[in-house]
Amino acid sequence: MQVEKFYYDNRIVKQFAFATILWGVVGMLAGLLIAVQIYLPAANFGLPFTTFGRVRPVHTNAVIFAFVGNGIFMGVYYSLQRLCKARMFSDVLGKIHFWGWQLIIVLAAITLLAGYTSGKEYAELEWPIDILIALIWIVFGINMFGTILKRRESHLYVAIWFYIATWITVTMLHVVNSFELPFSWLKSYSFYAGVQDALVQWWYGHNAVAFFLTTPYLGVMYYFLPKASNRPVYSYRLSIIHFWALIFLYIWAGPHHLLYTALPDWAQSLGTVFSIMLIAPSWGGMLNGLFTLRGAWDKVREDPILKFMVVAITCYGMSTFEGPMLSIKSVNAITHFTDWTIAHVHVGALGWNGFLTFAILYWLIPRIYNTPLYSKKLATNHFWIGTIGIILYVIPMYWAGFTQALMWKQFTPEGTLKFQFLETVTHIIPMYITRSIGGLLYFTGVLMMVYNLVKTVKAGSLIADEAAEAPALEKHVETHSKQYWHRWIEARPIQMLLFSLVAVAIGGILELVPTFLIKSNIPTIAAVKPYTPLELQGRDIYIREGCYLCHSQMVRPFRDEVARYGEYSKAGEFVYDHPFQWGSKRTGPDLARIGGKYPDSWHFNHMQDPQSMSPGSIMPSYTWLYENKIDTAITPAKIRAMTTLGVPYSKGYDLQANADLFEQAKKIQTGLKAEKLEAGTNTEILALIAYLQRVGADIKNVSKPTVDALTN
Repeated sequence: MQVEKFYYDNRIVKQFAFATILWGVVGMLAGLLIAVQIYLPAANFGLPFTTFGRVRPVHTNAVIFAFVGNGIFMGVYYSLQRLCKARMFSDVLGKIHFWGWQLIIVLAAITLLAGYTSGKEYAELEWPIDILIALIWIVFGINMFGTILKRRESHLYVAIWFYIATWITVTMLHVVNSFELPFSWLKSYSFYAGVQDALVQWWYGHNAVAFFLTTPYLGVMYYFLPKASNRPVYSYRLSIIHFWALIFLYIWAGPHHLLYTALPDWAQSLGTVFSIMLIAPSWGGMLNGLFTLRGAWDKVREDPILKFMVVAITCYGMSTFEGPMLSIKSVNAITHFTDWTIAHVHVGALGWNGFLTFAILYWLIPRIYNTPLYSKKLATNHFWIGTIGIILYVIPMYWAGFTQALMWKQFTPEGTLKFQFLETVTHIIPMYITRSIGGLLYFTGVLMMVYNLVKTVKAGSLIADEAAEAPALEKHVETHSKQYWHRWIEARPIQMLLFSLVAVAIGGILELVPTFLIKSNIPTIAAVKPYTPLELQGRDIYIREGCYLCHSQMVRPFRDEVARYGEYSKAGEFVYDHPFQWGSKRTGPDLARIGGKYPDSWHFNHMQDPQSMSPGSIMPSYTWLYENKIDTAITPAKIRAMTTLGVPYSKGYDLQANADLFEQAKKIQTGLKAEKLEAGTNTEILALIAYLQRVGADIKNVSKPTVDALTN
């Protein structure tokens, strides 16, 4: 058998490794900033570009798509070549992929800080960047599948199964969720509205966690854990069950983010059932990882890389147990909208993704630079500081979440709410401070890693083209009847791709299609009318400033929420909302019934100096809204876009829209002047006040909730 000589490409691995480190520092620094801003409003610096509402999506996108994204590509490009015994399909495509992805990250940071956002969590980037993401992702897919097809190894190892499923599922998720109608070069409206938009968004959002933060990392775990421990994977058969059950079940779980909302009950129930079933395959993967270390625990005690991996896999197990538990309706009724969810997310982000990435960097960089790690002791110190940081981060957030839930739901013996919402915020500020200390420790550990790896790189020399040899792949011939059935799939990457697509598409189709085709799922309310042009402009300002990140617009059918906010929310309220604004966290009170609750002057003063109206408030001021003029030049385009999406504006209304906008703005301005408050002509604060006064106003007093409709 003739042996072929070839070279692995380590340059592309090095580039993605360095990018992982760089964006990890940036993303975590942004996270530390918003952790401080949440209890210290002055840390918003009074600038439009540095508020919590604009920095927070920069943090999430930087951590998910920059830090973890580059970490995925680093792990895939290193492991895939060795598992296939082949150099990457194209060096040129690798360079396009690398620089294209970094361009996306830079554009994301610039546009998000400038306020260009779609208003959908984890999918905030606007339409030109969405197109660029799709193109670069396709480049990655071509390079990956080209490498697999020219491999010298017959069967596909388990890590490659997860890479294939990741690529096809992320493609599907991104395309479906990114349907939007542009009305300018940097702005668009979601193709979906209200309940439909919420379902699509959390079908995407939950599965972005599943197929971007989980499945590719399981793939790199299956490669790097055996390498680092020098032990074979515990169970091949368990990995098969883990893979197919996970990708089939995960795609159904998105609606568990929307329990007790206006989403149809059948969709909520599906999300709950499949979320609970996810415990089995998730823990199957965790146990497969931990049992791989059987007989190697003495090495774990000595090796910081294995320490990181053990905690990472343990955090994966914790978060994938907690996720299904939070999907049980009785539990979700307590935890949703609280900081409990923040703790849950960060167990996965800091522990699973962060620690596994650190372990891979510590293992990989010395090998491609042909030198030992600069300091094993420094890596061990990083591990302990990072672990303490995680503990100091998540425990206060669990405590804060439980405290919030108890205080929100508590009534006096007379049957009135015991606490004002602001009391529930100020009470947990010590937990927020402790969380930021934990984040600082975690970040300190990252800086220690950077120093350690920089010294390692300087001591070595990059093996840019690593020599290897292997026999050419020969056509597989079935020689006996005992061939395991899964080997047939492993030897056929195209079939693996198609079977994976079928497995993940079934759940999406069966959940999304009925919501779009069966009108009774989204009943309309006659009293709900389209937004006026001024209100539409104000809504876009609300989204631009990231208000949805702290305020929900969804009153659930609980006694305490109805008593605090007003009538519970119904699907028909949101039929003109592109995108929906239900939110996922209540740092501030729910705004679903804010319309008409306060006079215009209250909103005027509150946006300028929140503490003057709500002593102890942690909300930043928005002084620029009093100076910025409404961009009326784009009003007609907004109206036309909404009309195209089905909002029933009259024909030709786009030509009349600005006249109505000016008239409504003048009325608000005159009313404020009567209270000795000066608002500039057609300034953004007028539009925001108009929107806030409209939210929930249409259905007030249309109907009253009955006792039977409320859930304790």
